[in-house]
Formats: sequence, structure tokens, C-alpha cells
Amino acid sequence: MKKLQQLGAVLTATCALLAAGPALAQSADNYPNKPIRIVVPFAAGGPTDVIARVIANHLKNTLGQPILIENRTGAGGNIAIKSVATSPADGYTLLFSSSNIVSNPAMQAPFDPIKDFAPITYAAVSPNIIYVHPSSPIQNVADLAAQLRQKRTPTTYGTPGVGTTPHVACEGLKMSANGEAVHVPYQGAAPVVNAVLSNQISFGCSALPPTTSHVKAGTLRAIAVTSARRSAVMPTVPTLAESGFPDVVADNLQGLLAPAGTPPAIIDKLHKSVAAILAQPEVRDQLQNMGFDLYATTPAEFSRIIAQELERYTQIIRKAGIKAE
Repeated sequence: MKKLQQLGAVLTATCALLAAGPALAQSADNYPNKPIRIVVPFAAGGPTDVIARVIANHLKNTLGQPILIENRTGAGGNIAIKSVATSPADGYTLLFSSSNIVSNPAMQAPFDPIKDFAPITYAAVSPNIIYVHPSSPIQNVADLAAQLRQKRTPTTYGTPGVGTTPHVACEGLKMSANGEAVHVPYQGAAPVVNAVLSNQISFGCSALPPTTSHVKAGTLRAIAVTSARRSAVMPTVPTLAESGFPDVVADNLQGLLAPAGTPPAIIDKLHKSVAAILAQPEVRDQLQNMGFDLYATTPAEFSRIIAQELERYTQIIRKAGIKAE
């Protein structure tokens, strides 16, 4: 009798799984049936916000539902990233993040980028650029290094936040130049640009897209890019490596993620949709002209990139002594 009862329990459980199977298989077919929210952990107008909005504008047509962008700043992006990590894993709350998904945990963060998220696609990379107000006496990297070494007046620089790739790049430059500077963290790239435009800080460092129009108009002076190669958008601006600082390289990854546990079928549908959007010539031209290099990786490839970058940033941030605020 006991064996029969056990067999009955197994059969009941099996039937339940079989009944649930079609529902699980159809989840992507029925997805989405309501608006999708994409959380951006930076202020509006920054590079992460810009590319997220371009993709969202096309994604709403692809998926047939409104795509809402929510800019949620604070704590270097930790508040926004944590909010997505703890959201229902149903594909209706997503995260469009920059490199802070890997740099924040290298200091201290209330989330684990590997355990708490299901990567969808690594969408793009953009170099950081160092810039000054056109009235500044700093004309090039040599002038900037000399400014960092002088002690007469304090040198201040702005970045989108503590532990961001611009912050890491500037700290690396400061150490390599044996100089000093006071870091002024902002909540996104756009406020950094505005601070330099209004001469509130000595120089700024942020991703290239928000600065492109200002540099071309002459309202900002570009000093260097922090990427390994020159930017196709600003080919005349040298890299820090070319300017005598070969160890200072820091780019921004831009990618879309979902909470861990999101059904693979939904992840696959989102990945294919975004990859198709990034492959459209008009989208590629629009984003590349802003300073983005596009990479529509698979979820598995994006997962490997996150693991690699987490290890790399952990080493850099510990060496630079950068601490969360």
C-alpha cells in the first residue's frame, strides 16, 4: 500500500509538470502582453540613457508594447540595479546598465552581477573622453599631467560617479602622472558635461556620446580618449596611451539584463529582437555617429564578458584604492 501511495504521488507530480509544460513553452508566445519597463541607473541624457532610448524606440514596434524608460539615480547606480535584481523575473522589468554592473561590486554593492541577473545582450561599447572648457589653459595630455602635478591650486575633475570607468581612468592617470586631483562625482554623464561648460570643475571625463556635439561645436575641448584605439567619431583626439600613459585604458560597456530566473524563452526573444534592431543600418549609423561601437552578443557571451570584466575591475579598483561612498 505504501508503495502504491508513493507511486501515486510520483504520477501526480509528473502530470502536474506535463500540464505546466505547455504553459511554460507558450510563455514567450504570449510575451509581452503589457508595457515593459527598462531601468537606467543614470540621469537622462547620458550615454546609457541615450542608447537605451534608441533601442526602446524600435523595440516597442518589434514587440508591440510600450517600452518605458525609468532613470533611477543614486548610490552610483546601486539603487537602480538592486531594484531590478529583486523585481519579478517575468521579463517586464529590465536593466540597461553601463560598466557599473561590474565596477560597483568590485567596491561594495547590494547585488551580485553573476547570480542576480540573466544577461540578454551586450549592446555596445563607448570610449571615455577627457575634456575641458575652451578657456582652460590645458591644451593636451602633457598640460593636464602638469596640472595634476602642480600644487598651487586644487585640480578638480568630474565623472558620472564613484567607481565608474571614467573615475577608474582618471585615478589611473593621476597615479601614473604622480599628481593630485579632487574627484567630484555626479549622477550621470550629462551633469559632468554641464559642470565643465559652466567652469565649475577643472576637467571632466565621461563616455563620448554626450560630448560629441559640444566638441564639434567648440564649446568643449577634447584632450584624450581612454580607449585602446582612437574613436572613429573623433579620429584627431589621441588616446592616453599615445600620450605617454599606456596603462590607462577604460571603456564603457552598455548592455541589457533581466532578473535571474527569467524564462530562457523570454531572454531569447528579447535578445533576438535587440540584435535585429542593432543590425539595422539606420540604427548602426545613428549610434556609431554618437560614438558607440555596437556588439550584439548572445546571452552566453555577455555572461562571459561580465565575469571577465568583474575580475579585471576588481583588480584595478583595489590597486587604485577606490572606495564606495
